Amino acid sequence: MSLRINDEAPNFTANTTQGTINFHDWIGNGWAILFSHPKDFTPVCTTELGYMAKLEPEFTKRNTKIIGLSIDPVDNHAKWVNDIEETQGYKVNYPMIGDTDLAIAKLYNMLPAEEAGTSEGRTAATNATVRSVFIIGPDKKIKLMLTYPMTTGRNFDEILRVLDSMQLTAKYKVATPVNWKNGEDVIIVPSVSDEEAKGLFKAGWKALKPYLRLTKQPG
Repeated sequence: MSLRINDEAPNFTANTTQGTINFHDWIGNGWAILFSHPKDFTPVCTTELGYMAKLEPEFTKRNTKIIGLSIDPVDNHAKWVNDIEETQGYKVNYPMIGDTDLAIAKLYNMLPAEEAGTSEGRTAATNATVRSVFIIGPDKKIKLMLTYPMTTGRNFDEILRVLDSMQLTAKYKVATPVNWKNGEDVIIVPSVSDEEAKGLFKAGWKALKPYLRLTKQPG
């Protein structure tokens, strides 16, 4: 099954470092980020998990939960967490899923549905495509999907930036321009007429073109 933006995020029940969860119930009424790893005790992923531990308070401010996934048993995750804290300086307090039967990786189209076997005997190379990030909204729909190669560490500052943009644009009739950062000017969406915009954007706007109107970030 292929997944697209605005598809419902497939639900699942899984064992994690914080007990068994039902994914949709765990998300609750907020946002969630699911980010996956091909195997425990891999160098790039170690740095990523540590950085997400550092950023977790920022995601919490944004009513967003984070959860990791790796194709290894939960018992291994618990040992890996010690390495992460030792080398990266931050303790992982968010849950990490053990996907030993590859079920969630297949459910999220990170491995082929017909892939045989379990985590036993598999290497990071055979799980290379399990390097994805999914942002899921309160409506349980997928808002973003990114997949990285194993040799390139993910930019989670960018994930935070995108989350800011999506939460803003879900609330107001705006879009964010290239390289936008929180607090910068935004674009009034083309579906809003100039007449409607007068009521919505009291600060006014600068029209570079009729379809490209810049205004101060609302809220």
